Amino acid sequence: MSVTHGKMGLSLTQEILSHLGLANKTAAWGTLGTLRTFLSFSVDKDVQRLLKAIAGQGVDCIAILDVLTNRSREQRQLISRAFHERTQQDLLKSLQAALSGNLERIVVALLQPAAHLDARELRKALKGSGSAEDVALEILATRTPPQLRECLSVYKHNFQVDAAEDIKSETRGILRDLLLALAKGGREAYTGIIDYNLAAQDVQALKQAEGPSTERMWVLIFTQRSPEHLIRVLNQYQRDTGHELEKTVRAHFHGAACVALLSLALVIRNTPLYFADKLHQALQETEPNYQVLMRILISRSETDLLSIRAEFRKKYGKSLYSSLQDAVKGDCRSALLALCRAEDL
Repeated sequence: MSVTHGKMGLSLTQEILSHLGLANKTAAWGTLGTLRTFLSFSVDKDVQRLLKAIAGQGVDCIAILDVLTNRSREQRQLISRAFHERTQQDLLKSLQAALSGNLERIVVALLQPAAHLDARELRKALKGSGSAEDVALEILATRTPPQLRECLSVYKHNFQVDAAEDIKSETRGILRDLLLALAKGGREAYTGIIDYNLAAQDVQALKQAEGPSTERMWVLIFTQRSPEHLIRVLNQYQRDTGHELEKTVRAHFHGAACVALLSLALVIRNTPLYFADKLHQALQETEPNYQVLMRILISRSETDLLSIRAEFRKKYGKSLYSSLQDAVKGDCRSALLALCRAEDL
C-alpha cells in the first residue's frame, strides 16, 4: 500500500507521528503520578508514628498527613493492617475519632482501597441529585477494566445491589444507555492493528446518526471501540465534515446526554485534560468542591497527576499547585498540596 498520496497516506503519517511523543511513555519513570512507593518504608515506624500522633494530648495532624500522603495506596493498606494487628484497633476508625471535617474525609479516602472509594463515590452519584452524568461517567469511563470490575464487585457487596440496577432506576434515556454500556466493561482492547475500514464505517455511521432514533449507534461506537480507534474516528470525522464531532453532539443532544457525550469525547481525546478541566471547575466555585478535589487528586496521584498538572498549566496559565494554595482553606489544604506535590513553572 502506498503511503505517499491521498488521505490514507496522511492518516498513516499522522498515526506514526502520534506514537513518537513521550507524553504517555511512562517506562522511563515508572509512573506519571506524583506519589510513588516510599523506598525507605518501615511499617513498624509508620504505625508507631501514627499511634503517637493520635495518642497524645493534641492530635498531630502534620505527622498523620506526612505518613499518609507519602506512601502508596498499597503501603497505606499494609500500615492499616499492621496497626490493627499491633493495637487490636481499626486505624480508620481511630483517625475518624481524632479528626473532623474535610481533613477527616480526605484521610478516610486515603485509607480506603481504591475500589471501595470508587464504589462509594459511584453510589453517591447515582443516588444523589444531578451528578450521575458527572461522577458516574468519570468513574465508569476512566478506570481500567480490572479497576472497574473490582469497583462493581465492591458496589454489589457493600450496597447489596448491582450498580446496573441503580443506573436503570436513577437515570434515563441515552445517559442511562451510556452508563449501562460502560458498566458492562465491553470496550474493545487495542490490538495494535489499524483498521481503517472500520474507522471509515464508524465515521459514516455517526454522520448519518443525527436523528432522535439513532442514539443507539452513538452509544455503541462511544462505548465499545478502543480509545485508540476512537481517536482516529474523531480525527477522520473532522477531516470529512470540517468540524469537530463535539459540534454535532451539541446540535443534536441536550441536557445530561449532551454533557455525558462531550465528557466521554474529551476522555477519549485527552484524559489528563478532562481531569484538569474538572479540577479547574471545582476550584472556581464560590466554595471549592472539596469532594471533587479529593477524589481526583487521590485517584490519579499514582497514575497520571503529572500529566494533569501539565494540562492544567497549559490551558489555564496557572499551576494547579498555586490554584490549590489560593482557593483551598482549612485543615485539608496541606493534604491536597502534598498530593499535588509541586509547583509547575
